[in-house]
Amino acid sequence: MEQDEVSPLLSVRNLRVAFSGQEAVRGVSFEMAQGETLGLVGESGSGKSATSLALLRLLPASAAISGSMRFTRADGMAEELLSLPEEALRRYRGQTMAMIFQEPMTALNPVMTVGRQIGEALLAHAPRTPGRVVRERVIAAMREVALPEPERRMKDYPHQFSGGQRQRIVIAMALINKPRLLIADEPTTALDVTVQAQILELLKKLKQEHGLSMLFISHDLAVVAQVADRVAVMRSGEIVEQGSVAQVLTRPQHEYTRNLLDSAPTMQTARDRPLATMVRSGV
Repeated sequence: MEQDEVSPLLSVRNLRVAFSGQEAVRGVSFEMAQGETLGLVGESGSGKSATSLALLRLLPASAAISGSMRFTRADGMAEELLSLPEEALRRYRGQTMAMIFQEPMTALNPVMTVGRQIGEALLAHAPRTPGRVVRERVIAAMREVALPEPERRMKDYPHQFSGGQRQRIVIAMALINKPRLLIADEPTTALDVTVQAQILELLKKLKQEHGLSMLFISHDLAVVAQVADRVAVMRSGEIVEQGSVAQVLTRPQHEYTRNLLDSAPTMQTARDRPLATMVRSGV
């Protein structure tokens, strides 16, 4: 089959999200191929997280969502996520599409061992899995994200791990059901630079090993450049530019993209030159 005949894994068309009549996402459209990483970039409030939460329909009931979000199943059939009943959507969450968040402590239960939490992510979709198998899968998941001594540490609680280790736990929870699409919402923002680099390398490794597609959300173009194949730049609820990483970073077409690049200092930035500032436009 020719490449242009292959259905995209995810096709989003004219997605709109409104809260109390105020649109946070305004006509967003993009596609993702199987095995591709798309970086969704923009400043805080640009609509990145609202877009990702809409994909999993995790927005509050008060949010008005319209447009089309079609996901191609393993059998080649495309399903409209916006019209899926809740029961079918629960099967998608975690099993077909999974999400990791910016701050792992908000995603982890502080009074439950990490082994039990990772195991619950598995049991949510395979409740009849024998306890012995659950334990084996939990240990394997912790080992896969390079958590040390998983047999012992699965009995520990979230506060007994460092920030980077907690993020690895969240990644293990997301991947234990072997989803096809991983949504990573600012997964390294709360980490220091060294740990951030380690988590980015881990995500790239896991993507290759599992054949994952990944929607990587960030405000930092430099971070996205390390993991993404293509980039979509958001501003005020709209995608203003899309293209390959090389194209967007070296030949940006939109003034907002150029300002995003100029607002981040590099080793070549002149110390006497002021950085570009982002002027937020009304939505």
